[in-house]
Amino acid sequence: MEPSSSSIVDPNSGFSPQTKIFHSLRPSVSFPSSSLPHYVFSLLRSSPTSASLIDATTRRRIPLSHLPHLVQSLASNLRRKFHLHKNDVAFILSPNSIHIPLLYLSLLSLGAIVSPSNPLSSDSDISHQIHLTRPAIAFVTSATAARLPPLPQGTVVLDSPEFESLLLPCGAEFDPPEVFQDDMAAILYSSGTTGRVKGVELTHRNLIAAIAGVHAVRAVRTSPPVTLCVVPFFHVYGFMVCLREVALGGSLVVAAAEPESGRGRRLELIFGAVEEFNVTHLAVAPPLVVAMVKSPVADKYDLRSLEVLLCGGAAVASTVIERFKNKFANVSLVQAYGLTETTAGVTRPLGSNESEVRGSNGRLVSNCQARIVDPLTGHSLPPLRPGELWIRGPMVMKGYVDDKEATAAMVDSEGWLRTGDICFFDGNGLLFHVERMKDLIKYNAYQVAPAELEDLLLSHPAIVDAAVIPYPDDDAGQIPAAFVVRQPGSTINESMIMDFVAQKVAPYKKVRRVFYTDAIPKNATGKVLRKELIKQATHIASKL
Repeated sequence: MEPSSSSIVDPNSGFSPQTKIFHSLRPSVSFPSSSLPHYVFSLLRSSPTSASLIDATTRRRIPLSHLPHLVQSLASNLRRKFHLHKNDVAFILSPNSIHIPLLYLSLLSLGAIVSPSNPLSSDSDISHQIHLTRPAIAFVTSATAARLPPLPQGTVVLDSPEFESLLLPCGAEFDPPEVFQDDMAAILYSSGTTGRVKGVELTHRNLIAAIAGVHAVRAVRTSPPVTLCVVPFFHVYGFMVCLREVALGGSLVVAAAEPESGRGRRLELIFGAVEEFNVTHLAVAPPLVVAMVKSPVADKYDLRSLEVLLCGGAAVASTVIERFKNKFANVSLVQAYGLTETTAGVTRPLGSNESEVRGSNGRLVSNCQARIVDPLTGHSLPPLRPGELWIRGPMVMKGYVDDKEATAAMVDSEGWLRTGDICFFDGNGLLFHVERMKDLIKYNAYQVAPAELEDLLLSHPAIVDAAVIPYPDDDAGQIPAAFVVRQPGSTINESMIMDFVAQKVAPYKKVRRVFYTDAIPKNATGKVLRKELIKQATHIASKL
């Protein structure tokens, strides 16, 4: 969005004193009125590439030049065999694989809506997502197939001969439906402070805008970049890396998402892949940055090809950034800022000068505007003044599935999305994240809603009251910690409480510390005073 002719924009910060709006300093981007697959393949045709999709484990390669034919074959077979129609929802429960980019593009070319979910989700979470999106078909693996109910158009197992056969030409002419930019493309899942998962509706325009912004500023290279993605493709961060790298003609090395344990072995596999495939860009979540600076594993591998470490999903501590720079002096650490509701990154550093500014998340992407709003007064603030970050632009979501009230609370009538994060811009238009207004706990870049865990704890007969807070952790960033009021005379202990929760939630939602208290501090309306509990937890920890 361009500033109005009557407003003056500071060329350094992008701030207009008249409108109190921060404008992007990147070049404005126009994009065609087409579907995402059409846009992706038009980019590939205009810049032929030797790049491939590469499976880091099996070393299987699919040249990007084969993608248009494979996507057309898969789309044609899916429509012929499963009678998929425009606006049908396809639920996907699978770890990362080189089949996922093919599947996403094929479904989108049919006008279907892709809805990937975390394979580690609890059964209740999956059941809620199925109820929310009402999918026509599911794509699973042999390990996840049993977790889904029967669906109208059936279930396809990705690691099976049946799926491989769907990639073969069927001989029938493929006539794709007309897909418009305002049509829904994806439903991704984002937890809210209420504890219930929300379905974020992203359109073809949202996805195209996100890719076009990167395309406009990506430096010309003598050879295509090679990106190793170890973040999950169901998360908006991995989802966009997956589509973007294919669209922009880079090789994408695919590795399964990081498991709960075995991080040392995980680093061996990652660094081995960097060496073997001459990886230039590595996309990770913050806990892996911590592991990289703590582990001596890197010394065993030739990492000279690595240029950039892409990091998103949560903030990286300044001490970790410092140690990373000391250990990997020739690698730029690039931290973007974004939400599922903003189709991933709305600010990111560009070039070594911006990425060297410690703690910064870079400048606004193309076509994006921002405001910094004082949460108490509602007034918009100038540079260097912290407040709630509001975002407007073509990357802002369409809304939440079947939740007009939540959508209206998140996006106002002028298109401004309230992020719930306290941030500020400096005099050079660089964004700095200060703290979250929301109560969500960021564990290994996953969002954990305290209310969900509190409800679960309160269901235990030996627990009178409970509250869950974020607790700092060097490896995970934050862990869920519970304050518990026990029934008089109860013998329930920390281990029993943690086991009780662990049996009912996904691994990343486990309670990992327990504190006992006589009462949960609350305000007059019954809202938990989490800051008081955080202070108590810090005081208790300092005595240990």
